[in-house]
Amino acid sequence: MSGAGKPDFFYREAQRLGYVARSAFKLLQIQKQYKLITPGSSVLDLGCAPGAWLQVACQSLGPVKSGGLVVGIDLKKVKVPAAHCDSRVQTLCADVMKLPKAQVRELSPQQKGFSVILSDMCPLVSGITSKDAALSLELGTQALDLAVGGAALAHPKNEIQMEESNDGAITSSDVNGVLRRGGHLVIKLLESEDVQEFSRICKLLFRKASLLRPKATRPSSREIYVICQGLQSQAKI
Repeated sequence: MSGAGKPDFFYREAQRLGYVARSAFKLLQIQKQYKLITPGSSVLDLGCAPGAWLQVACQSLGPVKSGGLVVGIDLKKVKVPAAHCDSRVQTLCADVMKLPKAQVRELSPQQKGFSVILSDMCPLVSGITSKDAALSLELGTQALDLAVGGAALAHPKNEIQMEESNDGAITSSDVNGVLRRGGHLVIKLLESEDVQEFSRICKLLFRKASLLRPKATRPSSREIYVICQGLQSQAKI
C-alpha cells in the first residue's frame, strides 16, 4: 500500500505477478542494474520476511538444473512462497545476529560461504529520525561484519566487535566472514549523515560500492541501499 493508504502501482503489480510484497521490485531493479545473482549463486537473505526477495533471488538463479541455493533467515517464521520459488529455497527462523558465523556458514554449499548476501533488515521504526537511523546503521554494520568478518574489523573507525566463544576467546571461525571472496553484498540503511562513511568503508573492502534508491521505494521512506560488488581478498585499509 502507498503512504496514502491506497494501492500503488508496485503493490498492484506484485499481486498481478504473484510476488508476496511490492519490495520484490527493489531487488528486481538491483538485479537488472548490477546482476549480482547469477546461475549457481548461493544467496543468503537476511530479514527475508515476507519472502519477496526469496522469490526474486530464486528466479535469478535460472532453471533448477543451473543449481544454486537461497537461504532466508528472519526473526519471524517465513513460509517459502509457492510462486517463483522451488526446492533451492529454504528458510530459518532465528536471530541471525546472535548466530555464530560458523553456524551461518554451515548453511552454505560445502560450508564455503555465500556468493551473495542480501540484507533488507530494518529496525522497528519509532518515528524519531535520528534514533531510527542509528538503529538502522547498527543493523547494517552487523550485516557487514557477518559478511566480511575481520576485514571490516581492521578499520580503525569501525566499531564492529569480534564475536567471542563461551570462554571469552575470539574464535578464528568467527573472525572470517561468510561472504566468499569476489562475492556481493546489499545492505539497506535509513538515510543519515553516517551513510556516506559507511559507504566509504565498503569501498575499501569491495571492488565497488554504490548507493541506490530503488524506484519502488515509497516517497515517504528514507531507505537507501548500499550495493557492494566484488569482495576483495585484501582490504585496502
